[in-house]
Amino acid sequence: MRGSDIEDYTSFVRARSAALFRTALLLTGERHTADDLVQSTLERVYRNWRRVRSADVPEAYARRILVNLANDRWRRQRSHPEAPLPDDAGGGRVDPYQGVDVRDELMRTLQTLPTSMRTVLVLRYFEELSDVEIAGLMNTSASTVRSQASRGLAKLRSVVDRNTHHTPSGGAV
Repeated sequence: MRGSDIEDYTSFVRARSAALFRTALLLTGERHTADDLVQSTLERVYRNWRRVRSADVPEAYARRILVNLANDRWRRQRSHPEAPLPDDAGGGRVDPYQGVDVRDELMRTLQTLPTSMRTVLVLRYFEELSDVEIAGLMNTSASTVRSQASRGLAKLRSVVDRNTHHTPSGGAV
């Protein structure tokens, strides 16, 4: 790589690595795995920097690499069952931290969704990509993206509904 290429690549890493990490963390749910995904993504971007730099949107190119690496990781780990979510303990008191608990359960539920559904939700709601952009990244149709988003949101809503409409049993916690 020439000196100007290295400077351009370094600027790209400084500007976009935090966003790539956020996406990786949402896709994996684990900081160390997200770090590994971003590192692998940036390594591939470095090796193909001239092609990445000449792309219309270099970040989209890098994000596609990240999503593909995450999908490869999920395919390798399919044989490992997901840990079940803990039951809601309920109780008779109002919990001031219920919002934190709901968010935590939502994040854990996000990790139990099928790979494609989770990817669609992360790219749509956290990366704010359009259905067409997501479809391009995932090599699928926009209607499939909408379907996956709808089903994924329904599953996440069930967690929120269970937590916000839970009627206390009257017992002390």
